[in-house]
Amino acid sequence: MLWLTALTAFSAMPSLPDFVPAPREFRAAWVATVDNIDWPSKKTLSTKEQQAELKRIFVVAEKAGLNAIIFQIRPSCDSLYFSKIEPWSEFLTGQQGKPPDPYWDPLEFAIEEAHARGIELHAWFNPYRAQHFLATGPLASNHILYQNPQATKKYGRYLWLDPGEPATPKRTLDVILDVVKRYDLDGVHIDDYFYPYAESDADKNKIPFPDNDSFQAYLDKGGNLGKKDWRRKNVNDFVENFYETVKKTKPWVKVGISPFGIARPNQPEGIKAGVDQYDDPLYADCRLWFAEGWCDYFTPQLYWPVDSPGQPYGKLLDWWSEQNEKKRHLWPGNYTSRMLPGVGTWKLEEVTSQIERTRKAKGASGNVHFSFKVFLKNEQAIVSKLGTGLYKSKALVPEMPWLGDTAPKVPEIKLEKANGEILLKWAPNKAVRARCVYQLENGVWRLTDVLPGAADEIIFDQSILKKVSAFAVTALNPAGVESKPAIKLVK
Repeated sequence: MLWLTALTAFSAMPSLPDFVPAPREFRAAWVATVDNIDWPSKKTLSTKEQQAELKRIFVVAEKAGLNAIIFQIRPSCDSLYFSKIEPWSEFLTGQQGKPPDPYWDPLEFAIEEAHARGIELHAWFNPYRAQHFLATGPLASNHILYQNPQATKKYGRYLWLDPGEPATPKRTLDVILDVVKRYDLDGVHIDDYFYPYAESDADKNKIPFPDNDSFQAYLDKGGNLGKKDWRRKNVNDFVENFYETVKKTKPWVKVGISPFGIARPNQPEGIKAGVDQYDDPLYADCRLWFAEGWCDYFTPQLYWPVDSPGQPYGKLLDWWSEQNEKKRHLWPGNYTSRMLPGVGTWKLEEVTSQIERTRKAKGASGNVHFSFKVFLKNEQAIVSKLGTGLYKSKALVPEMPWLGDTAPKVPEIKLEKANGEILLKWAPNKAVRARCVYQLENGVWRLTDVLPGAADEIIFDQSILKKVSAFAVTALNPAGVESKPAIKLVK
């Protein structure tokens, strides 16, 4: 006869080892939609084919041991979700402004697929790119070029939003706020495209960004900053407002920023950089954003090898850790796709070395891999290796107590046996973001499942009782703070 006994957390029972919570590490990958880099693989796929590809991404992510996906939903003032503000993306349906047929909402679908597997979903926005040069079709009638032509500027091969035009930050913040309000997101994320990377003409001369009109309008209103400082202030104001706007709307939604990996040449000493993002061309004072805490996690794109002579990965990572005055999370970006033919010559050992070096860095607690294509095309080389290696043991996303440090109540749980199955159940709790299920095997507690907050049970085959001597269930609040466990001992 099956005997199931309820125990409280840390019960003083000699046969039961102390409960050990799961490790914390951010294990994420970017899913790029611009130019169909990762998803969908083509503009011409049917709805069914798009859904199958997107679902496979989450299946592979789970197999690889990832616990977060950063999903690009606004590559260039367009949308890969239902929006009343911006048009459907050409990269989704083949024609900007054309909705999917049969209709579906990829962001809604992605959130459901992610949460069903205990994976966080962060929506990724490009702040200021208005049209990518690889987009071949006409712009839709509700594109910002037609709604507010003054805010858009032709720059080299691209169409760009001018950060100096007041309509530009408003448009981007309106788009982000709309998504935050309507979708059950875990986080929002912006990349490194503020003022654009430099473009050149046919004679390879650098093209100046065409913002003389907006700068003159600033001066006419009494502005007294030089052009470079004015550009930097435009970006700084946007980043600060971005963070504050999200927090006023849903304080628990995590805000991430992924700038170019080097703040300035020679920072730290000896570091070489092809661009000075503080000065020209990006005008991004990303060191300030990190120091001021205008993000919940910071993902500098450290796309160089561990032993790079000019940009050594570890040296850059340690320097960024020193800039973290507000103790936000530091989760560097890694160019894992350099394992792909035609992209680079990296071996898996380079990627694992970067993960291991990150684990040794003070203040760093995870990695973000660019981009997901490498996982789809190298299941044996990387997915299986990570899933059975460095990412074998499940990890929870690091907590963010500054977003809410009150842990949920200890769940009330019970075990039932029926029809050859074991049902582990718990009472609902609206304050819960996720439920974590642990198993005690051979005296070791192991996180086995992370379920959506709305879930109220998990079912096992009765054979699990041959190897499991106890179960534990905890609850996570939206900031990732974990409750004490409720434990059921199986005798």
